[in-house]
Amino acid sequence: MSEREHKGLVARWLEGKERDEDYARSTLPTNRWSLFWDILKGRFGRLMLVNLLMLLTFLPLIALIVFRYLWSVSQSVMGPFSAGLTVNPMWIPNIDGTAEYMVFQYDLIFFALILPCLAVAAVGVSGGAYIIRNLIWTEGIFVANDFVRGIRRNYWNVLEALLIFGVVLWVARTMGNLADFYVAIGSDLQGWMIASKVIGYFIVALAILICLWMVSLGINYTQGPWALFRNALVMTFGTFPQTIFFAALAAIPVLLALLGGGFLAALGIIILLLFGFSYAFLVWMDYSQWAFDRFVNPNIGVAVGRGLYNKEKGKQQGKSAEPSEDESAAMREYRRMIVAQGKSTLVSRPIKPIDDDVELYQLPESFSREDLQKLRESKQFMEDDVKAYEEAHKNDPEFVEYNKQFEERERALESEEKGGKNKKKKPPKPPKMLTKKDR
Repeated sequence: MSEREHKGLVARWLEGKERDEDYARSTLPTNRWSLFWDILKGRFGRLMLVNLLMLLTFLPLIALIVFRYLWSVSQSVMGPFSAGLTVNPMWIPNIDGTAEYMVFQYDLIFFALILPCLAVAAVGVSGGAYIIRNLIWTEGIFVANDFVRGIRRNYWNVLEALLIFGVVLWVARTMGNLADFYVAIGSDLQGWMIASKVIGYFIVALAILICLWMVSLGINYTQGPWALFRNALVMTFGTFPQTIFFAALAAIPVLLALLGGGFLAALGIIILLLFGFSYAFLVWMDYSQWAFDRFVNPNIGVAVGRGLYNKEKGKQQGKSAEPSEDESAAMREYRRMIVAQGKSTLVSRPIKPIDDDVELYQLPESFSREDLQKLRESKQFMEDDVKAYEEAHKNDPEFVEYNKQFEERERALESEEKGGKNKKKKPPKPPKMLTKKDR
């Protein structure tokens, strides 16, 4: 027996278990954690390409953020906000709150401009998140084609989510700037304004979670605008601890870029440029698929565990005991096809084998009426012999069982067709979301 080839860590990491001698189907992903690592490792090139497409649509928003940062730095250097700190015989007017008021006025325009930038970013989110969902479902993808298909299918749902977040952010930032202004001028309303500022930022954090769920729900299910928002609220509060954890886990590259400082900020920017957006949506879409399998799909008859390998053959993880509508239609069509073809004469009744000594009379080259009579008698004898064999073996178990099953199929098909005529087909409803009863 030849010795097994020893490979380095990088080679084993790149090749994976598909090239391992001990590979088996049981080593495929069986849970969402292993599926995440399997996609990150095996489809890293696809993730980088998807990240590039998404990054292109985020460039207007990134440029706007950079421009605002440069403006704030330049105003802090050039503005007359240090007047009166040195000895000066000239009279200096009161400039308390000037800086805060300038920020308030400028942010009114800046955060309003965020809305069209988010509309452009919705193009990348709708296409990229759709591709990542297909990766999680382990479906074959073509990045360019699926990116365009995702835009056509999901753009309006994603746009609704991002515009809701943009409006909430604009209102919260406006209230925060007003609070800073009233505090700077020493107004009596500064206590209320500070409270409104804290509440506003809390609502922004909550809006982020709701909008993430709106993106996931919009890509996975067909829903109206109000149903999408309502179901996102239900999923957010129904899975609140898990939602906070996975949203924070997905936002690691963004947090590093914005809050890290120094080396960590540079690391976060590099990750965002290479695969940060794809990583964030991979984490979130993978988690949301787990939540849908647990709380939504079993209630609407949709198969669960898509993309996961099930060790128990013939069973599906978390699948509802009742067959889905598609499975019932397929079963009815199969029964209808079997009944339409009729009973098989080779299976439904016994057929005498031809290995006996009964032979058909052969006519000579010149034959008479007597020869024709012998041929007729031999044919009749063969027919009688076949009928006698069929009568003797008609109660054999294999023929009785086949005929019984065929009759059951006929009765089942007739009952289903009668029941289908009595029932009126109802229009499809939005998927039922998580409630206390479901939990």
